[in-house]
Amino acid sequence: MTTMFADTILIVFISVCTALLAEGITWVLVYRTDKYKRLKAEVEKQSKKLEKKKESITESAGRTQKKKIERQEEKLKNNNRDLSMVRMKSMFAIGFCFTALMGMFNSIFDGRVVAKLPFVPLSYIQGLSHRNLLGEDYTDSSFIFLYILCTMSIRQNIQKLLGLAPSRAATKQAGGFLGPPPQAGKFS
Repeated sequence: MTTMFADTILIVFISVCTALLAEGITWVLVYRTDKYKRLKAEVEKQSKKLEKKKESITESAGRTQKKKIERQEEKLKNNNRDLSMVRMKSMFAIGFCFTALMGMFNSIFDGRVVAKLPFVPLSYIQGLSHRNLLGEDYTDSSFIFLYILCTMSIRQNIQKLLGLAPSRAATKQAGGFLGPPPQAGKFS
């Protein structure tokens, strides 16, 4: 039990270190560049401007106002796309580093139970949570499952702590995987 606890603490530490490494790589390749700073400021400005326009518009607004908002949304969408393209090179570098690190860590923790889950994971997640572990106790957790959970939560918090997370206004306008979808068809 004590080795399992030590392994869990080690994995959380590894997760913090890799998240800091990822943010460091991203800072070197993206965040300090003038192009990123300019695009980020433009997205922030456009998001706030669009939000104000949407709040001030009424249902009886004219066609020209609706067209202006649609053009503004299109410009914002294009700038968000450009911002994503600027971030792409750091994503490739981080992916390459994490792939190398993942191979090393998998060989270190291969076949070791690193945590005991308080639940039985869903069947389609069990392949990941019980990866390379012997036995049928699906509450046993493998390295990869715990590492992914830790990295997902820790990296977001490190980005917020370092002030590198995207603003709420830009995130709200862009939509995103877990965020609300953009309200593009609202005025049609």
